[in-house]
Amino acid sequence: MASLCRQLIRVGARTLKDTRVSQTLVAPVCVRAFATGAGNCKDSLIFRQLFDNTTYTYTYLLADSESKEAVIIDPVIELVDRDLRIIKDFDLKLCYALNTHVHADHVTGSGRLKQSIPSCQSVIAAVSKAKASVHVKDGDVLKFGKFDLEIRATPGHTNGCLTFVLHECGLAFTGDALLIRGCGRTDFQQGSSETLYKSVHDKIFSLPEDFLLYPGHDYTGQTMTTVGEEKKLNKRLTKDLKSFTELMNNLKLPYPKKIDQALPANMVCGVFDE
Repeated sequence: MASLCRQLIRVGARTLKDTRVSQTLVAPVCVRAFATGAGNCKDSLIFRQLFDNTTYTYTYLLADSESKEAVIIDPVIELVDRDLRIIKDFDLKLCYALNTHVHADHVTGSGRLKQSIPSCQSVIAAVSKAKASVHVKDGDVLKFGKFDLEIRATPGHTNGCLTFVLHECGLAFTGDALLIRGCGRTDFQQGSSETLYKSVHDKIFSLPEDFLLYPGHDYTGQTMTTVGEEKKLNKRLTKDLKSFTELMNNLKLPYPKKIDQALPANMVCGVFDE
């Protein structure tokens, strides 16, 4: 049975609405569940944290348990079948496939999800100049069910990095801007150490200290952190700006293995025939 999937983007005082038909999909998988910390969200928010053990990428699926409207954050193309199975298991209506930035280490699954679910709209920062159904900027809000997902621009790793904040549940999804006890590199893709430092301090560290933070990657087996923890324990971002910039300029990291494949693909929503 087809059902309606609302799009509601609030930009300042403006409200843009679009209604599309949602489709049903296919089959099941094992996945870890994580309880949210905020009171009334525990029963009303469906939340799954998914992992790609090749690129160490986290994908997040969020849904309103009543309306079944859902969003997915940073899907990976090789794992789209897994994501579709979970969406079917919960009988969800996927409204948005969100990208925190134009990834250099993996190809986004957004385009494939749109092919499988025509009602799903891909989302990325307008400043990234990448192809998507919806382009957003700082201060916009995406709505799924009863939930409002605030978009905060957190450039520095790339110029189009976004953090998604679910205020009513005390959650934020930081992409590569802020990692657990670390941060994204700033030596390519419009990277800027000074910009990243300001983004994290102004847009993420300004959230309440008990907010749970979920990063785009983790390489050491950690799954989440809090604003308070990172303000106290992040070995990079607790430094002053000058020391942080010097550290970031001397990391001497190798380029991501998939960069030549990932960057051009992610500029066109992950599929060249889109």
